[in-house]
Amino acid sequence: MPGLDDSRQFVPLKIAVLTVSDTRTPEDDKSGNTLVERITAAGHTLAARGIVVDDVAAIRSRVETWIADPEIDVVITTGGTGFTGRDVTPEAVEPLFEKRMDAFSSLFLLVSFQKIGTSAIQTRATAGVARATYIFCLPGSPGACKDAWDNILVHQLDYRYRPCNFVEIMPRLDEHLRRPKAKGATV
Repeated sequence: MPGLDDSRQFVPLKIAVLTVSDTRTPEDDKSGNTLVERITAAGHTLAARGIVVDDVAAIRSRVETWIADPEIDVVITTGGTGFTGRDVTPEAVEPLFEKRMDAFSSLFLLVSFQKIGTSAIQTRATAGVARATYIFCLPGSPGACKDAWDNILVHQLDYRYRPCNFVEIMPRLDEHLRRPKAKGATV
């Protein structure tokens, strides 16, 4: 059965949060705040936070900066994953992926379907790995951020979670880059 193995030590990660929106400000960024609250409550560190407009170049530039930073383990974006003309987060971020995480999109769809029914079809949530950094692109609603964190990310970003998790393989993500990540996590 899946669950936490208390014999393993928790490994805090450094997580950056990027809100993609033409209208949000630090004062009213509910989705970003939802993620920050959950990240810190889980014991992780908020490494960086930002807001950029729905623009491919702006989104890609910020994500590229963060994945180049050896101090950032995970990037989570919120917003820009829908179907309107301004929703361009997948177009901005997916070209950066060295490996796509198709199962994240599928699992997020299953979680969303349980909450919002067939409206879940309107998401283009995506995830992947780039430069030994995990990237998760979530919809821009607090509910979607809660669902993704509470049902998927809180477990997979916890070294104690069994039978497996993303943290335990972090030291091997960068074998081709020779950049250490998640010190303290061993396979």
